[in-house]
Amino acid sequence: MVPVGGMTQANMAAVGGVKKNLKNFTSSLRRAKNQANAHTKAAQPVFVAQSSCTAGLAWTLSSRIGIVSPAASVGKLRAISTTTPESETPSSSSRVLYPFSEIEKKWQQHWEENSTFAVSEDAHMSGKEKFYVLDMFPYPSGSGLHVGHPEGYTATDITARYKRMLGQQVMHPMGWDAFGLPAEQYAINTGTHPRDTTAANVGRFREQLKSLGFSFDWSREVSTTDPDYYKWTQWIFLKLFEKGLAYQAEVPVNWCPALGTVLANEEVIDGLSERGSHPVVRVPMKQWMLRITHYAERLLEDLEDLDWSDSIKEMQRNWIGKSEGAAIEFRVESDALGGGDGGHGAALEVFTTRPDTLFGATYCCLAPENALVAEITTSAQKEQVEAYVKEASKKSDLERTELQKTKSGVFTGAYAINPVSGRRIPVWVADYVLGSYGTGAVMAVPAHDQRDFEFALENNLPVEWVVQPSGGDFDGEGAFTGEGVAKNSAAAEGGLVLDGLPTSEAKEAVVGWLESQGRGRRQINYKLRDWLFARQRYWGEPFPIVYDRENPDVPIPLSPEDLPLTLPDVESYEPTGTGESPLAVVKDWVEFSKDGKDYVRETNTMPQWAGSCWYYLRFLDPKNQEALIDPEKEKYWMPVDLYVGGAEHAVLHLLYARFWHKVLYDVGVVTTKEPFGKLVSQGMILGEVEYTAYKDPETGRHVSIEGQKDLSSLEAVAIDASDVTKKGKGYVMKDDESVMVQARAHKMSKSRGNVINPTRSSRRTARTPCACTRCSWAR
Repeated sequence: MVPVGGMTQANMAAVGGVKKNLKNFTSSLRRAKNQANAHTKAAQPVFVAQSSCTAGLAWTLSSRIGIVSPAASVGKLRAISTTTPESETPSSSSRVLYPFSEIEKKWQQHWEENSTFAVSEDAHMSGKEKFYVLDMFPYPSGSGLHVGHPEGYTATDITARYKRMLGQQVMHPMGWDAFGLPAEQYAINTGTHPRDTTAANVGRFREQLKSLGFSFDWSREVSTTDPDYYKWTQWIFLKLFEKGLAYQAEVPVNWCPALGTVLANEEVIDGLSERGSHPVVRVPMKQWMLRITHYAERLLEDLEDLDWSDSIKEMQRNWIGKSEGAAIEFRVESDALGGGDGGHGAALEVFTTRPDTLFGATYCCLAPENALVAEITTSAQKEQVEAYVKEASKKSDLERTELQKTKSGVFTGAYAINPVSGRRIPVWVADYVLGSYGTGAVMAVPAHDQRDFEFALENNLPVEWVVQPSGGDFDGEGAFTGEGVAKNSAAAEGGLVLDGLPTSEAKEAVVGWLESQGRGRRQINYKLRDWLFARQRYWGEPFPIVYDRENPDVPIPLSPEDLPLTLPDVESYEPTGTGESPLAVVKDWVEFSKDGKDYVRETNTMPQWAGSCWYYLRFLDPKNQEALIDPEKEKYWMPVDLYVGGAEHAVLHLLYARFWHKVLYDVGVVTTKEPFGKLVSQGMILGEVEYTAYKDPETGRHVSIEGQKDLSSLEAVAIDASDVTKKGKGYVMKDDESVMVQARAHKMSKSRGNVINPTRSSRRTARTPCACTRCSWAR
């Protein structure tokens, strides 16, 4: 196969699939072949693709996009790449490689000098059909590209070139999501300004991408760290603040006393800081929040019209987590409340999707961070409860829920009154209840909720069955969590009787009774939480917010005319040790006077997600100093016709970008309800298979993983591939085939050190053809 355009040999194959251009394409291939022949005396050269491994993956992806049929186009390439019959093909020793280093250099220089792929600023007035194809722009790390980047970029390049050949106006830009923790961490370690590190990394990425021959419109390049760019990120924040969607609240954060800073969730591993392995605790701290929950229903509804994979849509639905049920009030009795008669005066509210099981509630649980814990805990239980709450603060939400095998908790000494039965039930504090979900309190129905069932068994609490399967009694193990028929559900007083009702009717009856008695109400809940939108770091967008010295709790927005508010130069990037960002100590930036009044600036910065929420709009009008985007350009180019990126961004970047876009739609900046019409996820490239054996730490002997449900008590040992052999569907030790080992192909990632650099790979391929079986079609 003869590729034209380096990495774009696959791109040109797409063009070859267009019937009207096949003749020109064939001629260009033959010219390339003739040029290659001039470099060798071989009589019958066979040409090998430069980066066939990545190209092979891109062929698969472009086929999914619907642009080209791999089998058909590869067949055409084979037919025109050599006149030698297959039976007369020279041996591999006589093969000559396509001299892409010379041909690529010539044409890439031509493309750059002639701005071949640039879209004119008045393209929106052309009347031509448009196509906006976009890659999720990369974070420019110090180690440069890895092969996963050009996998997706090659597929979008195929599409862009194909659409241009059809005569369409094609928008195919590239830029940099350049704020972030790595550059700041490097600054802490070396003293190098993150701006300088980022500029060097961007330069390397740009050079690598250009060397691969992609048809990006480099005239539209943007970086989220450019003040001319984040001026408009700050402007969008002002719109969020103006609409009441940005606010401050006390929320639990990951505080590391040893490092003196708040850490992001991804910087905490097993309760310890990723850097230095220091203890991390959860403490409340005032933070900026965005009310993404106000858009929960619209984010759900508008998923239906998107050309996205069902799996990505389902991930977003699950993350939003819409639940219909009831909010129920339990009156609390505790000696700690005073007032005699058992100490009334407090109430806890719970949300449940199964109000029909209310008669089966045998205890209530509060999250450790729920403010009611301190209010209702009796003096006899205070010491034990406080110790438990402190210990729970060291765990992440994941450790408290999915990873926690044993449910723990402490009795507060207080009781709640079941509103339908009038029964006193104990109130516990338990860390499997999260303060960030619902009200931070649950009514526990152990017979019909598995987590409650496990907690009840662990703490000798009663289990009472109030629902049975429609076909008879439940004879399974654990809780019966399905729907059925109510039983043991009749109030002695109040007239509420559910016995014999199917679940759907029982739910309606309970909610109706609660509303009539003023003890509850029908409610829709979302698992989606408001977005914590602040970092105690230097390298991020400054908030366009100040505070009056006389009234420091009231945020004051800057005027749009005062944007951008730029970052100051600082002497140290180290955290302050107080939970504030390094900006807090830059007094000549923080403190200022205006019109005779003294002010201080907000010293937190925005998270990395901010700049990536709207970059697709700035590409369309990157040099506009007067507006975020020209309305006419937005109308012509939006929405993005094809967006390609990893599925790992399904519930963060993609959800956040959709939220911001809807806000911009509401304020009249954009005319489409959604930013990305069609989304394709390119999948992951896996590294080499890694093998792990397990040993008994006491005997030192290998233990087979077959049948093992819990490996945490065993010692994991990495072993070489030469020490294992395939047996059945798994792998076993060669010297003892009774010992099954763990075999796993991890994703290719910089953190695992198993990344292939595409530039280095392409240089290798100039000397040696790819031997990958995936690429057998290319040889």
